[in-house]
Amino acid sequence: MTPNPYLIPTVVVMTAVTVAIGFYGLRLARTTSDFLVASRMVSPTWNAAAIGGEYLSAASFLGVAGLILKFGVDVLWYPVGFAAGYLALLLFVAAPLRRSGAFTLPDFCELRLGSRRLRVLATVFVVFIGWLYLVPQLQGAGLTLATVTGAPYTLGAVLVFAVVTANVALGGMRAITFVQAFQYWLKLTALAVPAIFLVLVWQSDARPPVTPADGLTFRQATVLTVETPATLTFTDGSTRAVAAGDELSFPAGAPVPAVEGAAHGLDWLLPGRGGSLFGTYSLILATFLGTMGLPHVLVRFYTNRDGAAARRTTLVVLGLVGLFYLLPTIYGALGRVYTPQLLLTGDTDAVVLLLPGAAIGTGLLGQLLSALVAAGAFAAFLSTSSGLLTSVAGVLATDVLGRGGSVHTFRLASLIGGAVPLLLALNVASLDVSQVVGLAFAVAASSFCPLLVLGIWWRGLTAPGAAAGIIVGGGAAVAAVLVTVLGPPLTGWTAEAVAQPAAWTVPLAFATMVAVSLATRHHVPPAIGTTMLRLHAPESLHL
Repeated sequence: MTPNPYLIPTVVVMTAVTVAIGFYGLRLARTTSDFLVASRMVSPTWNAAAIGGEYLSAASFLGVAGLILKFGVDVLWYPVGFAAGYLALLLFVAAPLRRSGAFTLPDFCELRLGSRRLRVLATVFVVFIGWLYLVPQLQGAGLTLATVTGAPYTLGAVLVFAVVTANVALGGMRAITFVQAFQYWLKLTALAVPAIFLVLVWQSDARPPVTPADGLTFRQATVLTVETPATLTFTDGSTRAVAAGDELSFPAGAPVPAVEGAAHGLDWLLPGRGGSLFGTYSLILATFLGTMGLPHVLVRFYTNRDGAAARRTTLVVLGLVGLFYLLPTIYGALGRVYTPQLLLTGDTDAVVLLLPGAAIGTGLLGQLLSALVAAGAFAAFLSTSSGLLTSVAGVLATDVLGRGGSVHTFRLASLIGGAVPLLLALNVASLDVSQVVGLAFAVAASSFCPLLVLGIWWRGLTAPGAAAGIIVGGGAAVAAVLVTVLGPPLTGWTAEAVAQPAAWTVPLAFATMVAVSLATRHHVPPAIGTTMLRLHAPESLHL
C-alpha cells in the first residue's frame, strides 16, 4: 500500500490546534468553579457544540459505521438511540438539573436526598462509567494510528491520554469547552466532505458491486491475513475453519464468503438478522435512557446560566447530533461495496478510515480525504476523552481526594482519572468499540437515569430507595459488563440477556427504587417541598 504523506502532518496539526485552544482556555481558568463548570457562563449555542464534540465519540465516528457494515439495518438503532436520548434529556432532566445548583451527580444526590452514603455510591458509579467509556476512546485512538500509519497500537492511546490529560489538568471545563466546540465542527467536516466524494464515485461507478445470487464480491485481487479464528461459508455451500495467521487469496470478482456473525448479500438489508427482538428493544432502551445518565453529558448542563438556557442547549444538540449521525450510515453502506474484506479480517471499525482510499484510490484526492478522516477520528477521541476525564476528575477531586476540592486537587485527579483507563486500553485492544460504549450506556440507564427521573419528578423518593435501585439495577448491569468483557462465551438466551442487559436492568432499577422508597416513607427529606420548588420553578420568579 502506498504510504500517505499527508496523514501524520494532518493529525499533528489537529493535535497542535487542540493543545493551542486548550492553552487559550487556560488563560480564563482560575477558580475551582472555572475548572468544574466554567463558572456557569457558557452560552446555549457554544455549549451545544461542545456537547456534540464530547458526545460524538469513537463509537459514533468509527463504531457505528463498522456495525452497519457488519450487521446491516438492525444496528441503525444505535445512531437513532444516541440522538433520541437527548429528547428524553430535554423533556425530563435538563432544566431541573441546572436549577439544582449542583456541580456533579454526587452533589445532586446529596442535595436532593441529603445522604452522604448515597453520594459515595454515586461517586463509585460515576467513576466506573467514566472509565468504561474512556477505554474505547483510547482503544480507538490506537486502532486509528495503527491503521493509517502502521505505528504501534500503544502510541495512539498514549498520545490521546497525554493531550487530554494536559488540557483537562491545566484548564478544566473552561478550556475544554473551546476545544470540544471546535472539534465538533472538525468531526462533521471530516465525515461530510469525503462522504460527498464517495457518493459521487459510487453513482458514477458502472461496475455492479453486489450480485444478488452470490452476495458481495471482491472488486480487486485481495490477500487477507486472518486475525481471529472464524468459520467461512462459501457460495457453493462448503465451509472452512480458519485460524489466526492464515492467509487467504481471492481473485477480482470472487464472492466474499460469509463469516459467522455477519450478514451477507441481500440479507444485510433485511431486519431481524442481527439479533433477537429482545436484543433490539434492550439496545433502544439503553441508548435512549442511557444518555441522561452519562456523567460527562450531565456535567455540561451545570455550565448553563439557567434552566431555560439548558433547554435551549439540548434543543440545539438534537439538531447537531442528528445531522452528524446521517454520515456514519453512508460509510457503513458504502463499506459493503468497497471494503468487504473487513468482514473477513474483523477490522470493521476501520471502514471509515479505509473507505476513501479504497473507493477513490491512492491519488492526491484519496490521500487528502483519508488524512481528513484520520484527523476527524482523532478529534473524536480527544473531545470525548476530555469530557469524560473532566467529569471523573471533578468527582475524584471533590469526593475522593478532598472534600470540596481545589485547583491542585483537580489536576491530581485528572492524572489518576486518565491513567487507569489507559492501562486497561493497553490490555483490551481486541474489544469491539461500540459494544463497550453500549455497555456503558446500559450501566448509566440502569443507575443514574432512574435516580434523576424519580428524584426530579417524584417527591416520594428516599435515600434508601435510591441506593437500593442503583445497587440492584446498576449492579446487575455492571455484572453483565464484567461477564461480557472478562467472562467465558455464553450461548442462548443467557448470552442475549448479558450482552444487552438494559431491557431487564432498567425496569429492575425503577421497580426497586419505588418499592424500597414506599417501604421507607419516613426517610423522605423534611425539606422536600422546598427542594422540588427549587428544581421546577422558573428562575424568573427569583425563588
